[in-house]
Amino acid sequence: MNSTRVAVYKAIGCSLASAALFTIMVALIKGMGPQYPIGQILFVRSLFAMIPTLWLAYRLSGWQELRTGRISAHLYRSGAGICSMFFTFTALSMIPLATVMALSYVAPIFVTILAIPMLGETVPLHRWAGVIIGFAGVLLVVHPDVSGISLGAVLSLAGALTAALAMIFIRRMADTESSTATAFYFTLAGVVVGAATLPFANVWPELADIPTLIAIGLVGGIGQILITMAYQLGAASMVAPFGYISLVFSLGIGFIIWSELPTMIELFGILVITISGFVTAFYERQR
Repeated sequence: MNSTRVAVYKAIGCSLASAALFTIMVALIKGMGPQYPIGQILFVRSLFAMIPTLWLAYRLSGWQELRTGRISAHLYRSGAGICSMFFTFTALSMIPLATVMALSYVAPIFVTILAIPMLGETVPLHRWAGVIIGFAGVLLVVHPDVSGISLGAVLSLAGALTAALAMIFIRRMADTESSTATAFYFTLAGVVVGAATLPFANVWPELADIPTLIAIGLVGGIGQILITMAYQLGAASMVAPFGYISLVFSLGIGFIIWSELPTMIELFGILVITISGFVTAFYERQR
């Protein structure tokens, strides 16, 4: 097996694993409810995500992995990622978990489109088919009526767009920046931005909530490292669709824990979005 194919398989594996971990993290955040401000959740998530990130950096090179000469690039990536988390975390209190996750995984569609002008990637015809199918699924999920689209759906889509920008910025840094450095500076930015919000809105955590808050950070940190590795190992428009597996995870978790079940039209939309990802994945494997 040649090195290129090995890299593609590693990228796909990292994408699948990160999808599972991010679904768990988002479910834990939703379980916290609205009692904790979003800025505080961001701070805790980033603070404890530092643990796996720093451990990995030390294990790989004794901190040499964290050296960078591209601070501005990390700022762009971190800004997009932090905006995505604010949008997505806020949407969790408004609409079901599976709906949030379904709309968040519209990000690969945005990645496919943005990869053309921002990365100069050539997008094959089958990926465009996936984009069209995916957008049809989005329309089914949000099913706008005379009153428009719900605020939760709008925030989820905004989170998807900013997440796509973050993925593009990761890919643009791949030639010089290690995945560990990219994850570290994003996590550090999350700590700084989250801490800046604490004087204005914070709640002292209950003792029973502390393990969950720590788990949010640890799981999110590991997931962040894996998704960063995925986008450095493989083409952005090829890796992204494999994250769709989290839709299955979120449907199960939402139903079991909160008895959430999207409407039939939303379920059909989620299925269509998932199919768009698998269409792209199937043809990519054939190539």
